[in-house]
Amino acid sequence: MSNSIDEHGDIFGGKDQLDILLDRVKALEIKVNSIEKEISLEKSVEIKKLHPNALIPQYQKEGDAGFDFHALIDNTLGYIVVEPKSQYTVPTGISCSIPNGYEIQVRPRSGLAFKHQITVTNSPGTVDSGFLGQIMVIIYNLSNQPFTIKNGDRIAQGVLARVFKAKFIEVEELEKTERGENGFGSTGS
Repeated sequence: MSNSIDEHGDIFGGKDQLDILLDRVKALEIKVNSIEKEISLEKSVEIKKLHPNALIPQYQKEGDAGFDFHALIDNTLGYIVVEPKSQYTVPTGISCSIPNGYEIQVRPRSGLAFKHQITVTNSPGTVDSGFLGQIMVIIYNLSNQPFTIKNGDRIAQGVLARVFKAKFIEVEELEKTERGENGFGSTGS
């Protein structure tokens, strides 16, 4: 039986060849498992209740991208009123530990926007992975009617999103593009 050398410098021939191939398969399986774990559709987010009446966010339906944040109104009335054309910072009574490389985006709920003209002022708001304080939602009432938020109401939705870090590189000139420096409205009405 003659031996040969592959492109990696490994000698093939007989049992040695099989052992080398098995080792490579095992190494590839480990890499694949690691990649699958990294791109998993589920990431654990630790939640801490800051108040006993706080509600843990949850998805309403299978396949939902966003989970609901609930208001924690801790006053004797159990509700607050957001006057027309004004905003109110609504506590959720929770804090969380977000995995490094991720953020939670805080977005308006479409039903509140459509039915009541209620939005999130800094939409989408960002909860950074390093932030461990209470999640607060800045609600704005665009309507001409007062809007009541009761304890436990779903006030916004959150989306766990991957974040890529930018590496900023100073240059003398930027690469030319078709659009160039044309700004607002330059692509049409």
